[in-house]
Amino acid sequence: MISFDSVDDDLRAARDRVRRLEQLTRQRQAVAVQLDEVGRLIGDLETGLAKEERDVSRLEGGGFAAFLSGLAGSKEEKLARERAEAQALRQRLDGQRTRLGWLQADRAAVEHGLAEVATAREEFAALLERKERSLVESADPRGRELTEIGQRLADTHADLREHEEAQLAGVAAGQAIGQVLRCLGSARGASTWDMLGGGGFADMVEHGHMRDADEAAWHAQRALDAFSRELADVGVHVNPQLPEVDTRWFADMFFDNIITDAIKHQRIARTGEAVAEVARWVSGTVDDLAARRGELTRHRDSLVTRREDVLTG
Repeated sequence: MISFDSVDDDLRAARDRVRRLEQLTRQRQAVAVQLDEVGRLIGDLETGLAKEERDVSRLEGGGFAAFLSGLAGSKEEKLARERAEAQALRQRLDGQRTRLGWLQADRAAVEHGLAEVATAREEFAALLERKERSLVESADPRGRELTEIGQRLADTHADLREHEEAQLAGVAAGQAIGQVLRCLGSARGASTWDMLGGGGFADMVEHGHMRDADEAAWHAQRALDAFSRELADVGVHVNPQLPEVDTRWFADMFFDNIITDAIKHQRIARTGEAVAEVARWVSGTVDDLAARRGELTRHRDSLVTRREDVLTG
């Protein structure tokens, strides 16, 4: 009776390459969607920033706009607000440009991977044809079932790998979001201190934590982008987004009073709640992936057992 171990190993490796090709193709599509989205966001932010910078320039340069602002209220207050809005837009624009660079690097890596497995389907088809000829020539009654088991094992191995990759990406995203929540928690504590009379120093501490939260949020968004691509590989199509972290510290310090302190405190709390909601979704999704990996592992083990029974029966 002919042994199929060698050809099965070749088929499993070839099938893995086909699945890798399919996986990378899906990732390329997901990255393309993300790049389009970031390009649109950058365009909107550039337009908004240009408007804010024009407003700041008009107020700084005097003239009719500054005169009208003086009639409506303090020119300094208006200028401070416009500068704060421009700075917030500038920070978000820098963040999206950084994200664009990350995504472009991700796309290049995907394209490189695709080039390595470009002929995977042809190689797999050739191996199947070779094994089919061998089975026909040998007339081995086990051939048909072993072929089916081999294909199902190859698919299950690939499914397990993809679910593991998605789960690991989810864990990384959860850790990154956790850092955002820690920074926001520190900012909320400083905000409470500020409301109780902490003064300018409390403001500086609070906004330092908010800047840290903003930076952490961009890294967390990158992790979420990677997680969404891995989820696409297992048939889950989502595009999770973290809320923006408001860092308009200049205006907050300029108009420091109990009302603005309360508004800041509420703003931090709302942002924290929104980030926590994303964190809960990530955690639940990771748990679902772990459960599915357990199911796939049991299915793989049953196939291995059946294959051994066929070969030794």
